Amino acid sequence: MNVVLDKTTAPASPVADLVNSYVARVRGGNMGALPSVIALVVLSLFFWAARPVFMTQGNIANLFTQGAAIAVIAMGLIFVLLLGEIDLSAGFTSGVCAAVLAVLLTDKGWPWYSAVLVGLLVGVAIGLCIGAIVVKIGVPSFVVTLAAFLALQGVALKIMDNGRNISIHDPTILAIANKNVPPLLGWVMYAVLLAGFALIQYRKLRARTKLGLTGETAAVITVRIAAVAIVAGVAVLVLNDERSRNPEVNSLQGMPIVVPLIIALLLLWTFVLNRTSFGRHVYAVGGSVEAARRAGIPVDRIKISAFVLCSTMAAVGGFIAASRANSVDPNTGGSDVLLTAVGAAVIGGTSLFGGRGRMLDAVLGAAVVAVINNGMGLMGYSAGTKFVVTGFVLLLAAGVDALSRKRSLPGS
Repeated sequence: MNVVLDKTTAPASPVADLVNSYVARVRGGNMGALPSVIALVVLSLFFWAARPVFMTQGNIANLFTQGAAIAVIAMGLIFVLLLGEIDLSAGFTSGVCAAVLAVLLTDKGWPWYSAVLVGLLVGVAIGLCIGAIVVKIGVPSFVVTLAAFLALQGVALKIMDNGRNISIHDPTILAIANKNVPPLLGWVMYAVLLAGFALIQYRKLRARTKLGLTGETAAVITVRIAAVAIVAGVAVLVLNDERSRNPEVNSLQGMPIVVPLIIALLLLWTFVLNRTSFGRHVYAVGGSVEAARRAGIPVDRIKISAFVLCSTMAAVGGFIAASRANSVDPNTGGSDVLLTAVGAAVIGGTSLFGGRGRMLDAVLGAAVVAVINNGMGLMGYSAGTKFVVTGFVLLLAAGVDALSRKRSLPGS
């Protein structure tokens, strides 16, 4: 007896479900993080083939520290970009806050925690002033933050006596970008974070199932968790390997301390955007200010808060940059820091038009930028060539965003 299987009723594989789900989102105009992930993989493979040293343990660890400050500043910018606004002063805000930190540590002899607190408060004050001018007076954020960009550059010069380089000697601050987490602790963190991620994914699935909502299946979620486990596990394994040329003198094992710091910030702000009323209000205001106002959302308060968070995260980024350089100078937060941070957010998938983006976009975009700078540096290309390539990638990301948004409009 021949049995004929009905292909239309045959269960799809988890991978097929995942692909079909993503295709449906793309057709709806939501590209997600796939473009930045593809760029990251392609660029990494290219530089690995061109310069095998690119994939060594030491260079991978360097990539994490190289892109850390940009990733943190980009996280703050995402709050502003989600509203359809811009903050051109974030770079020099990070420089001013880092300068305040350095002066208090080196010249005044303050303990690191007091200096960090004051530096963060300076960031809060800058964001509060910018947000108040944008919201209460009505000056466009482009103009206000451009003025702040120029003014804060002058403030940084004043703090550092018109060009003085201030060295940082505090071991706690220097450890942020220069020391590593013990290998065993790295594995413990990996296990805890993976268990938490799996718990959140399955709880979300159970909640949607109870409400009778369709969505991703348990198999798809299992595949996602397995993928995260493999990628993160390989990263921890590589970073835990000895990467010092002379281990007897100076052993280098474990992930850089800045990595768990970025993960903590990523988890915190992802929770804020996805699980709090403030986060939902940010997306609502970015989608339509008038609709949000009619819904009773305090639009002015949301906008001011976004600028405050942006400047505060810029301060944290400045601390990381100061830690990596072991000092602060008038160029801290200057040069291409702002444009690279904005580019990281956009390359990662955050829309310049507001209403669409995630904290993960900042990390993915910063990783792409770091890979470009690092890989082209290993190949001996000049800074000019790096800027051209980064600009092209940014333009490509913005074009994808514009096309996907156009595709999502009714009738398109």
